[in-house]
Amino acid sequence: MSLQPPSSPLAIEVRDAFEPLQAHFAQGLNRLSELYAQGATMEPARWLRDEGRHGGGWRLEATENGLLNRASLNISVIHYDDMPDKRLSSATALSCIVHPAHPMAPSMHMHLSWTELRDGRGGWRMMGDLNPSNPVEADKARFIEAMKEALQSAPEGTLEQALEQGDKYFAIPALDRHRGVAHAYLEQWNSGDFQADKAMVLGFGRKVVDTYLELVEGALKTGQAPTEAQRAAQLNYHSVYLLQVLTMDRGTSSGLLVHNQNDVGIMGSLPNRVDREQLLSWAPRLPKPQDQLLKEIVATLPEGSPSVLDPQVRGSLAEVVRQHYRANPQALTLQARGDVLPPTVANHGKR
Repeated sequence: MSLQPPSSPLAIEVRDAFEPLQAHFAQGLNRLSELYAQGATMEPARWLRDEGRHGGGWRLEATENGLLNRASLNISVIHYDDMPDKRLSSATALSCIVHPAHPMAPSMHMHLSWTELRDGRGGWRMMGDLNPSNPVEADKARFIEAMKEALQSAPEGTLEQALEQGDKYFAIPALDRHRGVAHAYLEQWNSGDFQADKAMVLGFGRKVVDTYLELVEGALKTGQAPTEAQRAAQLNYHSVYLLQVLTMDRGTSSGLLVHNQNDVGIMGSLPNRVDREQLLSWAPRLPKPQDQLLKEIVATLPEGSPSVLDPQVRGSLAEVVRQHYRANPQALTLQARGDVLPPTVANHGKR
């Protein structure tokens, strides 16, 4: 079985542009592992959509290898070339989630994608957010400045829109906080100039990656061992991260509702260890029926402190989330969103 590429030349062009950025990020993380950890490198993994007939994806990932708690750098290329009744023609994405082991090194998330519809319309999604468990004000300022630098050549108002939409998307109203400290988000972006937009998206991705690697190295090169308070803050934050992803993140639920062929890969965004009791304590704050979803998530997590998310647990969590939204489709309105609501699941249906 092999992954069949899309027929769209634009999808191929985006895929070929994402691959060097994925490799650059992995090389940067591997270098930090050689310098400050055990030298373990990220390993490749692949998945196929409908045995490769509709594409699939390949990722570089790492789990508990010294430098990293969890990391996944994933490229996916999905298409429906043989199904002209689908709204979606192709979707090509680079999604990166990194959770360092050292609690003073921040987590990060970046998503870049190009989507083409059967009617010829297309648009970009761009996300970048810094997620520290022990925030450092200088790191936040540097990350925001990097995003500003990456978008300075964009049309007037783009930067302000991206920052505003990022803050809106990553808010967690029930906890009166955000998932991270610095965010940018553009949805269905299309200026009418594909090449200019591609250059902007790739420039944003490169700037976010390079700045993030600098921040992680800055945290590691001090050589200071983590304190118990810092480790406790990390476990708490990783629990916040899981709560946001599994009860609010629209990209995660959309992926799970569209298919079940990459559940462990989709759940690669989750850190390896969380606090069950802390998660359960937040359930009364969530609106119905998300409070019940969180209780079902906690029931799925292994007992113990901390609770460890192995691949089997991740697969089980994916099914819990999928079944929740199938039983409670109205709960999708409670998920994170910016001003532009992407019809991701509907795009995979018929025209």
